[in-house]
Formats: sequence, C-alpha cells, structure tokens
Amino acid sequence: MGGMTTFHDLRVFLGAVRRQPAAVGAIAPSGPALAGLLATVVPSTGAPTVVELGPGTGSATRAVQRRIPAAGRHLAVELDSTLVGHLRSSYPRLDVIHGDAAELGKLLADRGVEEVDAVISGLPWALFPQDLQRAILRQVGAVLTPAGAFTTFAYVHALGMKQARQFRALLDRSFDEVIVSRVVWANVPPAISYVCRRPTMGDDAG
Repeated sequence: MGGMTTFHDLRVFLGAVRRQPAAVGAIAPSGPALAGLLATVVPSTGAPTVVELGPGTGSATRAVQRRIPAAGRHLAVELDSTLVGHLRSSYPRLDVIHGDAAELGKLLADRGVEEVDAVISGLPWALFPQDLQRAILRQVGAVLTPAGAFTTFAYVHALGMKQARQFRALLDRSFDEVIVSRVVWANVPPAISYVCRRPTMGDDAG
C-alpha cells in the first residue's frame, strides 16, 4: 500500500470511531508526514523489535514497515477487534495482538518478547484517566531497551488544554529525555511528536 490513507482504511477508521469514540480519539487517520516522523525512532539496521500501540488502520504501520530491516520484528497491540482484523489482512508481516496496552509486558511475554527497541503510540492519551496513562507508560518503560525510544503525538490545537499539559508533565516525569518535534502542518489536524528515552520508572510513572 502507498503512503496515503486509502478509502477502505478511512471507512474502517470511521467504523471504529462510531463503535468506540473514546478509544479512537482522532478525527482522521494520521497522515503520511506524521507517520513518517513517528517511524524515525525505528532502527534501520540490525534486527530491532518494534511495537505499535493503538495502530488503528495502520497509518504508522506503513511507515514502520518501509524502515524496519528484514530481520526486524514488528508487533502491534490493538483493542478494537475490527481494526485487529483489518491490520491482520492488510499487513501479513505485522504480528497483531488483540489486547490492552496496559498489559503490554504480559502480551509481549506471551510472544516471547522481553525487550523492544522502539514503541510507537497512536493512543488517545488526553482521553485516558491519569492512572491509565501512568500504567501504560510504566509498561512501556519496563520493556524498552536501554537505548530504546518511545514516541507518540499530540494535536497542536489541543496543546494548551489541561489534559494535554498534564500528559506532557507526566512524560517529563516518566522519562529522562523528552524531545518535541517540529509541527507537522501537513497533518490533519497539525500535530507534533514526542520522542522519549531513558524511562525513570519513578513513583510518578507508576
């Protein structure tokens, strides 16, 4: 598939929004510019293990699969059963896990995975209660390799909202380094990404 969202992807995405609007939290799938930016945390050499959280219809999946080496392993955790089926049929190379990101460690252990090199999140953080945000970030921190990276995104128009400010503060407490990207104006709506490294695993993250 190409970099653009297909009509079928959009139809599947809108169906997911109708079923679980609070679990999707976006007005459209991420565009190719944002997806490509998120995928830059994926190592392009060796045999990395990469996990997507809430991949939706696979916007970032396409970008990851263009970058990940042939020897790499690409997994995704998705809660919506229809999206799981869509991802499995669209991306045969992707190991799609039907489950909750808050149980990431167990889900990966069931696949024989102990550590991952990159985690890419499409989860709607601002819609989650803070205890769920902390639980997921704790799981992410526990599985990242020492040199691993976690990335997620936020919409520019929402950055000043209380929930977005609180989540950014949680990232700062949960990781030693949080890098904010340039604005991706080509995305609808415009967005930024966060790239986070070296989880602190402190009390605020857990």
